[in-house]
Amino acid sequence: MYDMIIKAGRQGNGELIDIAIQHGKIAALGQLPPQAEAKQTLDFAGDVYVSAGWIDGHTHCYPASPIYHDEPDKVGVESGVTTVIDAGSTGADDVDDFQQLAAQCKTRVHALLNISRIGLLRQNELADSRDLDAELASAAIARHPRFIVGIKARMSGSVIGENGLQPLRMAKQLQRDNGNLPLMVHVGNTPPDLDEIVALLGEGDLLTHCFNGKPNRILTPAGELRQTVRDAMRRGLMLDIGHGGASFSFDVAQVAISQGILPHTISSDIYCKNRIKGPVYSLAHVMSKFLTIGMTLDQVLACVTANAADALRLSGKGRLAVGADADLTLFELAQGPVVFTDTEAQSRHGELQLQPLAALVSGELVLTHYGKSHHAFCL
Repeated sequence: MYDMIIKAGRQGNGELIDIAIQHGKIAALGQLPPQAEAKQTLDFAGDVYVSAGWIDGHTHCYPASPIYHDEPDKVGVESGVTTVIDAGSTGADDVDDFQQLAAQCKTRVHALLNISRIGLLRQNELADSRDLDAELASAAIARHPRFIVGIKARMSGSVIGENGLQPLRMAKQLQRDNGNLPLMVHVGNTPPDLDEIVALLGEGDLLTHCFNGKPNRILTPAGELRQTVRDAMRRGLMLDIGHGGASFSFDVAQVAISQGILPHTISSDIYCKNRIKGPVYSLAHVMSKFLTIGMTLDQVLACVTANAADALRLSGKGRLAVGADADLTLFELAQGPVVFTDTEAQSRHGELQLQPLAALVSGELVLTHYGKSHHAFCL
């Protein structure tokens, strides 16, 4: 007898699937025999979508952060997201505290370690070279090899001060010294120029805020992908959304997508303010924007499942596969008029919106606000 069976869940491609869960793992997939039994059965009859658990690769959910903070379960399972990655809120000085807090959450929580020892204690955390201590950072990574899944460098003028490319060069060396961990690089206002940044990037690196509308963006004034970015992508650079409150432009995104320049990962850059007041609200809301501007449901789902798991090297995540962790997201695709806004005071009218109903983490079901009133869960 299985612990749980999900019957006739609808996949992103429209096909139906049965999923059996045992001991926190996916035990069987496909069309299960009628005699299969479980302690709990959810029969969706094709009315509910199911995917591998959503991964938000860029959040700020360390509650003690003085600038950008939130609670992991609010941006995680309560929003249909099974895994959240905090992108640099903590550095070597406070990552131990974050790890202890994260261990108590229902959501799977990981961190990208800020290369500044102070984390986001202040907005210009990379401006004082005394805070750029590679030895302390390496020691923190060694202490938390499962919690810290990568490193983060915020390379914009307001953050680095007079340090230029020094923090990024340190980040790349730290990456090499620690098993080529994934490196996420924030791009914002100059200096440095994006061309200088991406010249140092390649395989294993993610450029976040990739569709920002600032002058330091991936498109030239003529709307073409910068050659330096194209070259870096050939070396393995990945594009991450990192929507946030100031880093996503519909115009840039639509021009890029129309040329086949798709994001590798879709992330929210969420924290309490942009979750409550917008324009982020949730990972699902950000994902829905991409349905409106030209991506398919399958493409969008891949950006928060398989692509995100691969980019951040999260084993057992991101795919519906026998033996994988039973991390699933259950959701609806609601139809009806909706207005989406970006961070440039622009809006788009859409007709589809993802509404997460529940998250399963190792087979444990957590209902969202939508799920608590949904007929499929009135057991």
